[in-house]
Amino acid sequence: MKTLQAFTLAALLAAASTAFAHGDEEHAKPHKFDAAKVEVTDFGQEGDPKKVTRTIKVDMADNMRFTPADLAVRRGETVRFIVHNGGQVLHEMVLGTREALAAHAELMRKFPDMEHADPNMAHVKPGRRGEIVWQFTKAGEFQFACLQPGHFEAGMVGRLTVK
Repeated sequence: MKTLQAFTLAALLAAASTAFAHGDEEHAKPHKFDAAKVEVTDFGQEGDPKKVTRTIKVDMADNMRFTPADLAVRRGETVRFIVHNGGQVLHEMVLGTREALAAHAELMRKFPDMEHADPNMAHVKPGRRGEIVWQFTKAGEFQFACLQPGHFEAGMVGRLTVK
């Protein structure tokens, strides 16, 4: 009986550790667009790659900045973000509202190894590229940020205006 309990505990711990590992693009499972599973958010929704109307390249660097750091898109536009990590450490680009990104950054401070692969984010290893396809359905002021622990706090935040 003790062996069964020990095995069960080991299996639960192994599953929990993978559930909280904050992965990069190689750890994230390949994502396939499924219109039936698209979630509408306060800042838009996952975009259909077949309906991209514009591509925007964004660079991330170890000076904790995005280039460009100020983006403007039109409401209804589906944008493919090509995100390049020109630095030496893992960076990510996460789209969201100011409040949602601040809350997510706080969660990342508490659980720095948390893994998640949502359509509004790209985790990118040094020297590599990632991609986000997003449809901007609502006008407003939004942000994009790197939520790796310490990066958000160091100012790795950009502004996204949807007109």
